[in-house]
Amino acid sequence: MAKDEGKRTKIKNDVYEAELARLQIELVRLQEWIKHSGHRVAVIFEGRDAAGKGGTIKRITEAMNPRVCQVVALPAPTEREKTQWYFQRYAAHLPAAGEMIIFDRSWYNRGGVERVMGFCTDEEYKEFMRSCPEFERMLVRSGIQLIKYWFSVSDDEQERRFQKRLTDPTKQWKLSPMDLESRKRWVDYSRAKDDMFAHTDIKQAPWHVVNSDIKKHARINCISHLLSLIPYGDVPREKVVLDERPPQKSYVRPPMDDQEFVPEVHKTFL
Repeated sequence: MAKDEGKRTKIKNDVYEAELARLQIELVRLQEWIKHSGHRVAVIFEGRDAAGKGGTIKRITEAMNPRVCQVVALPAPTEREKTQWYFQRYAAHLPAAGEMIIFDRSWYNRGGVERVMGFCTDEEYKEFMRSCPEFERMLVRSGIQLIKYWFSVSDDEQERRFQKRLTDPTKQWKLSPMDLESRKRWVDYSRAKDDMFAHTDIKQAPWHVVNSDIKKHARINCISHLLSLIPYGDVPREKVVLDERPPQKSYVRPPMDDQEFVPEVHKTFL
């Protein structure tokens, strides 16, 4: 391990990359087992803005088959969706047999941003707190394994990440009006999270808190924990043998000049 300015001890990059590669192999094994067994998994990622949820989700799904492991990140509800049962648009994305669905934010929007920003009424919020535990118990009884993660980031670290986004053109899109407003309402979001945990940290689907002040640690810790919660194993597979390719007869390729090729700009860097 190497010290970072005497304050935090960070995992070395080569150690991190090696461990991440190992975990991603395990995630592929998990994927094959889920597909083979018909298991259904729903994983919820929640937390403050800039807490590192997206980066962790990206590392989880990087090597996985998107037909087995899908990410759901819903936009703001339409006018029609606002008139539906609150959980309805999320229920449409729940996993079928042999699928793992990752919710990049979920129905907990009502317990967080909607509550803090006043996007829902007091009665709608109270009804969510009453209904959510029963909704999740129903999912678990139906055979869905529901896993919930809360990414916890300190005030100072969140501010550092916001400031970095100001100067990084690849990350400026992440500074939405909601992100900027959440920066002003740290205490309000803290209270909302505490109330949400008090009502929804249930035995059938408990919250798992990920310390995310160091992103690489959060990714390794979260993926390791996710793998530990699902009883996967090796799936019997027939050995794949690549036979010799048969000769390609009676084929003449059209002149290459007839095709429009992408310019090879990489040559300018050689």
